Amino acid sequence: MPLRSPRSSTLRELIGSGADDQPAITAPGATPLKYSALRTMVEQTVAALNAFGVGRDDRVAIVLPNGPDMATTFIGVASAATAAPLNPSYKADEFEFYMSDLKAKALVVETGSTSPAIDVARRLGIKIVTLHPDHAQGAGYFSLECDDRSGSCRAGHAEADDIALILHTSGTTSRPKIVPLTQRNVCTSAGNIAETLAFDTTDCGLNIMPLFHIHGLIAGVLAPLSAGGRVFCTPGFNALRFFAWMDEAKPTWYTAVPTMHQAILTRASGNREIIARHPLRFIRSSSSSMPPQVIAEVENTFGAPLIEAYGMTEASHQMASNPLRGMRKPGSVGLAAGPEVAIMDDTGALLQSGEIGEIVIRGANVTCGYENNPAANASAFTDGWFRTGDQGTIDHEGYISLTGRLKEIINRGGEKISPREVDEVLMDHPAVQQVVVFAMPHEKLGEEVAAAVVLREGTSGDEKELRDFCSQRLASFKVPRKIVFLDKIPLGATGKLQRIGLAEKLGLA
Repeated sequence: MPLRSPRSSTLRELIGSGADDQPAITAPGATPLKYSALRTMVEQTVAALNAFGVGRDDRVAIVLPNGPDMATTFIGVASAATAAPLNPSYKADEFEFYMSDLKAKALVVETGSTSPAIDVARRLGIKIVTLHPDHAQGAGYFSLECDDRSGSCRAGHAEADDIALILHTSGTTSRPKIVPLTQRNVCTSAGNIAETLAFDTTDCGLNIMPLFHIHGLIAGVLAPLSAGGRVFCTPGFNALRFFAWMDEAKPTWYTAVPTMHQAILTRASGNREIIARHPLRFIRSSSSSMPPQVIAEVENTFGAPLIEAYGMTEASHQMASNPLRGMRKPGSVGLAAGPEVAIMDDTGALLQSGEIGEIVIRGANVTCGYENNPAANASAFTDGWFRTGDQGTIDHEGYISLTGRLKEIINRGGEKISPREVDEVLMDHPAVQQVVVFAMPHEKLGEEVAAAVVLREGTSGDEKELRDFCSQRLASFKVPRKIVFLDKIPLGATGKLQRIGLAEKLGLA
């Protein structure tokens, strides 16, 4: 059953739940930022952006390192305009694609930043807004400066149906799609997560997730804030520093992807005293499935339940979750936890319990559709249901299990990679005649990026050369870890290149 609707429908309302003197955001070695200061800073951010000619539904790219400034900048920008957080490790070509595709009006970078995004913004005529931290006021407190104050905007706080957040999701048959999420979408999802996990004002989350992803933004930051809780924002995941952060933050929970949990386990035996000092209420895992053996090890190590959840960008993150109280089924992504969830066949008919088909969802946290992409929307929506592209089943007790992906997106430890994007980079190499990028199984990450390449006659190239070529244009997680050179790439029965099953055909499974 869907959860009750949360009270908040805008970010302004969402951060209004915390008591004035209650800490909202903190970070390693930092003074906590209280809710009163967070609300004041958001008001100042809205006024500043409006003064720069940036307002409601204007797109603002954010390129900042992980940490408290990224968390508060997202909240501040999304309260006035549309936030578009980008991975700071992107190369210039990637920034140019994403900022152009988003039609960004402004770019926020920290003072002193050397990001290639700055030169790209100048070339594209995008306003550059500089963030100046003032951590004496608390972790994540900042002010904004911009030399370009030209142009008009829709001023004031964003309203419930304004676009709060815009992200790209990778596709295999077309360019990455733009996913717009309204204030209502993200606030509904944050409220769903808060209710699933029974957050209250005493909770403190240790955030190790990157804040340019939906998982970190919604589950890591907005969900606990919606209940008046506290978020301890780290510079990013680091297994060597995790337990020191745990000792400082005194958290009641944390959320991560399975590979992070596994890395934390490797350091746990030497940190049993810290674990004992700070007992966790629960641990959350999302973005890819967790092996049952690892779930048991995490729970035995921390003495706390591990809650597996199922999410995706188009749902503002959470769709399903194992319950905090009651039966948890290892290997299942749990019960519907916000939107309605059903199973649909190829004809659009809903299936009965136990039948396998495509997982579909609908609800207030689900995007209304991809931007400027009628073809994608026509295939993604059926009778008001959003088709996730995931295959699965729902048992008689309502527990959802995933049986595979219908799409060809590579899921590398929760990082979603479009094979076609990597194809296009490799095809730019002068020696490459044909290429197909595909998923190769990996015991820890789930999947890794691999490529099959046919070289042009009379040319030469090796794996290191092509990997180095890719690394100049792609973030490191997208660079193929294995490149196979072939005289001819195997084709399907209809003569088409087939990514699915190629790892097995090439002996890489």
